[in-house]
Amino acid sequence: MSAERPILPPVRLHSEAELARDALAAPLFVRAVRLARWAGPDARVGAGGELVEAQLPAAAEHLGLSADEDGAAYASEAWRLAVDTGLLDVTDPEGEEEDDETEGTVTAGENLSLLTTGSPQDVLSIWLDGLEAVHADATAPVLDDFADLVGEDGSIDFDALDWDPEAEAEFLDGVLGNLYLLTLADNGAGDGPVPLPALAASMIVPDDMGEPTDDILEQVSEAMMRLDDQFRLLEPIGIVEYQPVDEALMVEEGEAADGAGPAGSADEEDVTRYGMVKLTPLGLYGIRARMLEAGVDAPAVGDLAGKGADALLDGIAYYPEPAARAEIQLWLAGRGPQGAVAAAAELLAAARGTDEGAPLRRLHCQQALALTGEEAEPAVRAVLGDQELGGLARVWLAERGAADVPAPPEAMIFWLAIDTIAAQLDADGELDELQGLIEGLSAQHSGFFDEVWRVDHPATADVLEAMGRLHSDKKAAKDARKAAFKARSRAGG
Repeated sequence: MSAERPILPPVRLHSEAELARDALAAPLFVRAVRLARWAGPDARVGAGGELVEAQLPAAAEHLGLSADEDGAAYASEAWRLAVDTGLLDVTDPEGEEEDDETEGTVTAGENLSLLTTGSPQDVLSIWLDGLEAVHADATAPVLDDFADLVGEDGSIDFDALDWDPEAEAEFLDGVLGNLYLLTLADNGAGDGPVPLPALAASMIVPDDMGEPTDDILEQVSEAMMRLDDQFRLLEPIGIVEYQPVDEALMVEEGEAADGAGPAGSADEEDVTRYGMVKLTPLGLYGIRARMLEAGVDAPAVGDLAGKGADALLDGIAYYPEPAARAEIQLWLAGRGPQGAVAAAAELLAAARGTDEGAPLRRLHCQQALALTGEEAEPAVRAVLGDQELGGLARVWLAERGAADVPAPPEAMIFWLAIDTIAAQLDADGELDELQGLIEGLSAQHSGFFDEVWRVDHPATADVLEAMGRLHSDKKAAKDARKAAFKARSRAGG
């Protein structure tokens, strides 16, 4: 049974110590921690745990902010985060009937001391609670006309909001998921900032749509402006670097006669004015943590370091080469020089098999062995007579200039050729490289196709059919197709 292809490529995260430092430096988290340490017995909180309005100017001043409305808003936001992350513990007002004049008390939360005495993992756990709280704020309804929602009896008509909390959260998570994928694209080469219109369009424009309709463009523009608000909220918790939409541009668009809107009129030169967003290393960690919580398979380099060789070879089956190499290096490092022979023996044992995924396991086993030192030689020599492993063992020894390497039997040469091509076909490598491999292997032996169809390998017929499709020499391609037919007949298929 072959390994399953992961939905997401593996991410290379910074160390927990580095990520914890980033978390502690996130502006909103910094303000929350400072307020938590500032709050004393005189701090007064309302029924919802918020700092009373009269104390917001003092809180803003402590944070080095102005005492105006903006400073008070920043202080209130930081206070809420301190409460949401357990940096502060709020005791609700006593009594069954609570009103605006009723106040509760506040004390330092257990998590506040953990920031200095706990592990990096403790810090990140607290920060993740903060991310959850900010994410909830970012998907909350926009209340421009709150007074219109309040009925005569003081109740709030939530239906009038036209707000679906699950749909809002799902949309933002989808956007963050796309940003995560774009960041990991091309083995991390796509970690530059992404234009906000492109990110909004990735969620709205159907993949098979040619020229977007005016209705679609309008939806993209509306989503883009909503995302602008959301990324402004998310940036202070440290998950993104965000260049907001240029407000002057919105005025220009509003005055434009054609009313095309941001999504319809952004040209290449002006695209940065429409907002640019980039995930930070902390953002990669945070978004991955949320995906794991939701049950999404989001692998990270290092996940397999403590597992067996079978899990390693299956796990990296479809990893990009740099990520596979990094994972193997971590796996080998965990066994140390003293365990080199045992590690090599474990890798070779895990590479055996006649199942569909076995050729790719052997290819990755060979790549893993290439990263071992001469200490692994006894384990490699032990499989020289093995039909499945003897060929790759000889390659390993020859590359190191080892003495006394027995010549491989002809049957083993053909078997290794089939196995190698089968692995590359499964890996979906570059077509030019695959074609070069096919032509190179078939040219190494005169009469290759007259003999290779007899190879007792489960993939022989499939490999020969592929060689018939991909070989650039017409005669060789025809010989490969004939050999494939013979192989199928021999196998009874």
